[in-house]
Amino acid sequence: MNDLPSCPQCGMDHTYPDGELLICPDCGHEWSPTATSGDEELVVRDVNGNVLKAGDSVVVIKDLKVKGSSIPLKQGTVIRHIRLVDGDAEHIEGNSDKIKGLVLKVCFLKRA
Repeated sequence: MNDLPSCPQCGMDHTYPDGELLICPDCGHEWSPTATSGDEELVVRDVNGNVLKAGDSVVVIKDLKVKGSSIPLKQGTVIRHIRLVDGDAEHIEGNSDKIKGLVLKVCFLKRA
């Protein structure tokens, strides 16, 4: 019936090809069928393309509103000892001096 692989993100079998990519209509995930699955290490990069590792310090590049807090993160705020989110190359976890338990997108961060 459908000889295409299931979506690696949500596991559904409704994938379809679009050019060189496979697309899952259920979750919107797009991936290349020629890419190795599972064995590759996730690489997290900041806005300048620098590789981020757990324990690095990053700097916020623009003012950000924080959900659940009345205190915004100002440009130049340093987030120390970041943690990488498993399976997600777009987010990191960390704490600022005033706000704890932040999850930030790496497109708003640069390595300190």
